[in-house]
Amino acid sequence: MILLRRLLGDVLRRQRQRQGRTLREVSSSARVSLGYLSEVERGQKEASSELLSAICDALDVRMSELMREVSDELALAELAASAAATPSEPVPRPVRPMLGSVSVTGVPPERVTIKAPAEAVDVVAA
Repeated sequence: MILLRRLLGDVLRRQRQRQGRTLREVSSSARVSLGYLSEVERGQKEASSELLSAICDALDVRMSELMREVSDELALAELAASAAATPSEPVPRPVRPMLGSVSVTGVPPERVTIKAPAEAVDVVAA
């Protein structure tokens, strides 16, 4: 069974670790007890929307970005579960929506970073 609270906790932990921050720092900033935040990250507690908002603010991450990453993880978990149930069929890859076209003119031929909603994309001008 796929538990949403586990996926959410995994994504929160990764976000925190990407920033090199400790549970103590984030719990203090979010005004959430260290133990409770730890339980949320381990998928042992369901986080309310208010709590998620406070944690996202402490991590300086939009809740929509957090939920998008959770959604991607959920899609992969569902695909893995369906593949385990029917191993004879090929597993389709999840499709992410494409960003609209971007036209860049007058930019020096250096590395440009374009921030997409879910991730940063490096573009090297020719």
